[in-house]
Amino acid sequence: MSERSVSRQKRGGKRWYTVLAPEQFDRAELGETVAEEPEQIIGRTIETTLGEIKQDAGANNTKLTFKITDVGSDSAYTEFIQHELTRDYLRSLVRRGASKIDASITVLTKDDYRVQIQPVAFTTKKADRSQEAAIRRVMIDLVKETGSERTFEELVDSIIEGRLSSAIYGEAKTIYPLRRVEVQKLSLRARPAEVAAEEEAAVDVDEEDVAVDE
Repeated sequence: MSERSVSRQKRGGKRWYTVLAPEQFDRAELGETVAEEPEQIIGRTIETTLGEIKQDAGANNTKLTFKITDVGSDSAYTEFIQHELTRDYLRSLVRRGASKIDASITVLTKDDYRVQIQPVAFTTKKADRSQEAAIRRVMIDLVKETGSERTFEELVDSIIEGRLSSAIYGEAKTIYPLRRVEVQKLSLRARPAEVAAEEEAAVDVDEEDVAVDE
């Protein structure tokens, strides 16, 4: 038994768990967490960077958040819940005399995950209001289309790999010259079971509101 294992066992019965990313992220080790009982770590969140997972310092401007959902004998398993660009990186993209255009869109994926996505576009110079509105419309339409046609995992891949931002850039640049498009944040808002429960509750309320003639 290693010295590390012995020192861990001496900590008042507490046990260490290796936190693992989902299969989508190749079960990468996200760190460790400690608890007296396995159920105590359910729901804990772990934040890391895409750079740490991919061993690529160039991707350290992307923060990823995972939530522990299951526990094994010495491992904790997670689900992906958030992607967010760092504030420093976003500030570095802002230019005086240019436009920053953003939007916040909630979509339901093909496998019924509710997700909030926040794209942002940076123009080369100052766009007028109608041009900004048109670019925002492109963002909203493409995010809704992409979200509804893909599973949650496929949507996350599309954002992390830059395909969604590239699609927005390709279409919106015809409206006004763009310098860059990014998805600044993606957040998991509800899982399929939660979405179904909300829909069922909404139907129950609607039925109660129906007037019945006697």
